[in-house]
Amino acid sequence: MKRDIVIDKMHREDWGQVREIYRGGVATGQATFEKETPSWEKWDQSYTSECRLVARAKGEIVGWAALSPVSSRCVYGGVAETSVYVRQSCVGDEIGGILLASLIIVSEAHGYWTLQAGIFPENEASLNLHLKHGFREVGRRERIGKMDGVWRDTILLERRSEIAGAS
Repeated sequence: MKRDIVIDKMHREDWGQVREIYRGGVATGQATFEKETPSWEKWDQSYTSECRLVARAKGEIVGWAALSPVSSRCVYGGVAETSVYVRQSCVGDEIGGILLASLIIVSEAHGYWTLQAGIFPENEASLNLHLKHGFREVGRRERIGKMDGVWRDTILLERRSEIAGAS
């Protein structure tokens, strides 16, 4: 089902709905190594303030996207990792694609030259979403983390901006 989607900057007061959507992704066991959703304060410290978006449909937040820095070293100031989450009841409505496309635009406007994503191989929808938006597979990180006593791999993807950092 197609929805009328409005992409907006995420605000502190959006956190309740954003956290609910994040909790849904955590519950799948295929979206993140996280086992619990963090507090606002912890989440706020983990993501860049200038690249946080929400997708709204009829006033309800149906998805969110944000960037987290990959390093505190200044040479990596234009490199960030993507997070894209969609409300479970809205999966398949192309909201993830709208959010990721918007996140790419916002990231480039703020000087990010490389976006990366670490995705579980089993999360084919997220892999396909990123590949569709210009990411390329860099490699497989084997046994990169242990989840519930089981080693998990991730596929490392990256997207280089043709605009930001080009000069």
